[in-house]
Formats: sequence, C-alpha cells, structure tokens
Amino acid sequence: MDNISTLILAGALIVIMLGMGLTLQTADFKRIFLYPKAIFIGLTNQIILLPLIGLCITWVFPMQPEIAIGVMVLAACPGGPTSNLISHLAKADLALSVTLTALSSLITILTIPFIINFALEYFLGVGQVVELNILSTIVQIFIIVVIPIFIGMLVRKYRPHFADAMAKPVRIASGAVLGLIIVGLVIKERANFISYFEQAGIAAIVLNVVTMMLGYFSAKLFGIRKEGARSIAIESGIQNGTLAITIAVVLLHNAAFAIVPAVYSLLMFVTGGLVIYWFNRGGK
Repeated sequence: MDNISTLILAGALIVIMLGMGLTLQTADFKRIFLYPKAIFIGLTNQIILLPLIGLCITWVFPMQPEIAIGVMVLAACPGGPTSNLISHLAKADLALSVTLTALSSLITILTIPFIINFALEYFLGVGQVVELNILSTIVQIFIIVVIPIFIGMLVRKYRPHFADAMAKPVRIASGAVLGLIIVGLVIKERANFISYFEQAGIAAIVLNVVTMMLGYFSAKLFGIRKEGARSIAIESGIQNGTLAITIAVVLLHNAAFAIVPAVYSLLMFVTGGLVIYWFNRGGK
C-alpha cells in the first residue's frame, strides 16, 4: 500500500481506539481487584495461550510463510472493541469483558514486537527480513493505541454526554473504513488472493473457534460463573483484526501479512453471531 493508504489505516485504528476509550472509565481498570481469578484466566488465554495456538495452527495446516506470519500477527493482537459488543449481546459479563479488553490492549504493547520478530525469523529465516525495532515498535503502538484510548477516557470523564453521543457514530465510521481497507487489501493482493484466502480462511476460523472454546472451558474448569465464562470465551476468541492489519501494513510494510487478519475480520462476525445465538438460547 502507498503512503496515503498507510496513513488512512493508521488513522482508522486511532479512531477505533478513541471510540473504545469513549466507553471506558477508571473503574474498569480497578476491576482487576474485584475479579482477580477471572482476569488472570482471561489474560493467560489472551497473552500466552493464543499465540501458542496460533503457532500450532501453522504447524498443522500447510500454508505459505506470508499466511503463517499473518496468523501470528493476528494471534499477537487479542481483544478489541468488537468483543465488548458481542459480550453485551451474548448476555456475558460486560464489565469483565471491558476490563480484559483494556488490560490486554496495554499489555500487548510489550508482547507484540517479540511475538512478531519470532514469527519473522521462524518462517522467513534469520537475515531474510529486517526485524522490528522493539523500542520503536512499542512507541508506535503506544501512539496509535494507548493515547487515543486515554483521550477517549478523558472525554468520557469530563464530557460524558458527548462521549455517549459519539460512541455509536465512531463505531459505524470505523466499521466502514475497515470494510474499505479490506477491499483495498483484496485488490492489492488480487493475484494471490484465491490461494491466500483458502489458507487464511481455514487458519482464521480454526484460531477463532479453538481459542473461544479454550477460553470458555478453562473458565468453567476454574469455577468462573456462567456470565464470566462467556466473556472469557469471547475475549479469547475475538481478536483485534484492525490492529493486526495496521501492524502488517504500517509497521511490516507487507500487505500479504494482512490477509489473515482481513479474512478473520469478516469471519468473526459469523462466529460471533453464532455465539450470541447460542448463549441467548441458554447454551452452557
């Protein structure tokens, strides 16, 4: 993608994270003391088990290096505003969902560069690519993720009515921009898209379903109540596709790495809808 497209993508993510900040309050971060076990289980699934499952998927299913790296980029980006919406509609513990999304967004600033550098070396070989500069990457992700969230939280604190009024328009605008970005990626990689899509579709759906199931059953295993288990399942299985696409295009400068996150960003609405239907039907 050219520089203008890259700037648009980074700007879209900033708007999305600003919208997420408009829904957050300081109390959301204090919930770590109210739900320590649930938050520990959720973050373990998101930060540790999710990348490991992503790596296992690249071993099990034959795929090109670009697709495998895309899987790992996606697995490095847990949570996202969409998971909160799905949790709300699925009658899950929304407070826990919001807290996990906020905490994982902060923690992954530190973990993303290491996971991606590992994936680049593992799938392309040492010396074949330029590694991400750890400090520079942390700063860039901080700028496009944390600062917009913080600004959104300040707006909500001092202008709550404005924050409530803007939350929905921001979600709609960000969704529309994400759709345009996905179309742009398809056009950019049209020569390889069919081959990529076959591999990426399988990898994306397996990552989504397996991590969601792991999140739910691990929560139940440790005695988390039904609503909390639902939130952990959704937070474990719904990734931040927009952040993953941004990292692939803006930081790694390779649109092929963004194919898995782009395909995933479409498929997660299907699986998310099924989860909402299942839980509203009384699914355990």
